[in-house]
Amino acid sequence: MDAEGIARLLAQAGYTGVSDPAQAEVLIVNTCGFIEAARAESLRVLRELAARKRPGQLLIAAGCLSQRWGPALADFIPALDGILGTRCWVDILRLLDRMRRAAQRPTTMLKPHDAMDDPLAQRWQVAVQGSSAYLKIAEGCSAPCAFCAIPAIKGPARSRPLADVIADAEQLVRRGVQEIILIAQDTTAYGRDWGKRDELPHLIEALLRATPDLRWLRLLYAYPQHISPRLIEVMASHPQVCHYLDMPLQHAHPDVLRRMRRPADIDAVRRLIAELRRAMPDIALRTSFIVGYPGETEEEFQALLDFVEEIQFDRVGVFTYSREEGTPAAELPGQLPEEVKEERYRRVMELQQGISLARNRGMVGRTLEVLVEGCDEGLSVGRSYRDAPEIDGLVLVEGELPVGRMVPVRITGALEYDLVGVADGSW
Repeated sequence: MDAEGIARLLAQAGYTGVSDPAQAEVLIVNTCGFIEAARAESLRVLRELAARKRPGQLLIAAGCLSQRWGPALADFIPALDGILGTRCWVDILRLLDRMRRAAQRPTTMLKPHDAMDDPLAQRWQVAVQGSSAYLKIAEGCSAPCAFCAIPAIKGPARSRPLADVIADAEQLVRRGVQEIILIAQDTTAYGRDWGKRDELPHLIEALLRATPDLRWLRLLYAYPQHISPRLIEVMASHPQVCHYLDMPLQHAHPDVLRRMRRPADIDAVRRLIAELRRAMPDIALRTSFIVGYPGETEEEFQALLDFVEEIQFDRVGVFTYSREEGTPAAELPGQLPEEVKEERYRRVMELQQGISLARNRGMVGRTLEVLVEGCDEGLSVGRSYRDAPEIDGLVLVEGELPVGRMVPVRITGALEYDLVGVADGSW
């Protein structure tokens, strides 16, 4: 989303994007620094561009890794010309100006500040993908999770003013967007930095009043302790709100959760899931877990497997623990070998694959609204309310349907992650 804001600023200043890096005047890599695999990928791309950089080209590292490492990033990429962190991305034009004025053009980095204080950052908090759009309602995180570097990179949670979020949503709907996906590091913490404990339901209702033509509103990244009865009521009572919730739990054994500095009352989670399913029997629940956390015993891991089997989530993402420098978890005893982490990852995914297939088979015979996202050679692909973009499954539909349209689809088959269907003739 920061990358889209940078692109808009550059376009307004007269820059034009090119697909071939060799033709570019400025090369900007929006890096990720949350986990080791993402850092390695970011460094690989930067090194490749640095090796091919021609005289006169400028290479800038932006994003999370730039925020996290700062000037030290230039030690890994000597050809780097500029560094732009997440908290000052709106200063891209100022950075370019400083780089061009530098006599010897040493690596330039602007002093980090909170970009959310800048009016430009407040306005540009959307990312559009076809007929769907991500709408950021807050930036940063104040949760104390021991394994996570996000607070150090993004800073504490800062909620966007309600009026700004509504204005973005109205503009998106005017542009023809059919699905808005609310995102933040923790969407359910919206307004808590203002002292308001349950502001997300109010935001949702205000947004729906302002955008009556919006077809889908989807929630991602909900912290379990912050999901209130009022939020459940709002989700259940407004047909525009997808009966879908992404609620990262991270683990299911209380001792592991305590070491993670996460909510450790698993029975409370069970009651919450029961309340969600009672209010919305068709709700699709997604969660994510970390396996191989420091000190995780086989007994603790088995508790996670048992929980996955018991709850029958529709979607599960699994991550092997990544030891992040500067986090409390990095100093914990009992760091596990990579082969143990990978073996546990496989076991959870194999279990969930069977559960996902069974849940999908339960959809056969139903007719679902599908947002068509593409078609080729007699086959269309889209998503139902059960599927968030890029992280969940697809619905495969016979025939070439209009991209960007909502089409009723009768489900005729099920795969482990995807559904198969035919368009209802009434559309």
